[in-house]
Amino acid sequence: MKILLVDGTIIGRKTGAVLEQVKTYIEEFRPEMELEILHLSDYEHQFVDGRPSSEYNEDMQEMVRRFNNADGYIIASPIFQGSIPGVLKNAFDMLHPRTMRYKPVSIVANGGTYQHHLVIENQLKPILDYFRCLVTPNYVYTHTSHFDDSNSITNEDVHDRLRELARVFVEYADMSQHLSKETIDEH
Repeated sequence: MKILLVDGTIIGRKTGAVLEQVKTYIEEFRPEMELEILHLSDYEHQFVDGRPSSEYNEDMQEMVRRFNNADGYIIASPIFQGSIPGVLKNAFDMLHPRTMRYKPVSIVANGGTYQHHLVIENQLKPILDYFRCLVTPNYVYTHTSHFDDSNSITNEDVHDRLRELARVFVEYADMSQHLSKETIDEH
């Protein structure tokens, strides 16, 4: 199975650090999974405005190909100004509605206040529900205080929750293999 781990920001290091830790834990549970990190910061983004996908630059088309080719996703997002980054929403807007259908998805996020975990419930989950993803019930939200100066996670409870997220994700990935997949037409 190909799993795309999406670093949903173009700035900062904490989101990527959480994603790397999840990758490590998934590898412990299921070493045969093909795990690939997609850093949105590696792409030249264009605003999605409804034109045909062939009219976007090669980076945008490559990003869509990587989403299409994946069998599951870990979505990592920082919370800025009480919201997900615009670049992450723009990436979702580029995808066909069936791209992520019946594929497993886990969510990790980080922010500077404890209250911003609700952004996952109020913004990310509805987007993923629209795509009809198999969203695992346990997401992990980290706070700035959970990291040291080198952006390593120092909180053992966070590590325990990330391990549990990885365990549940691989179970959802197994379950998703038994669901019929619809073919996705390029748009």
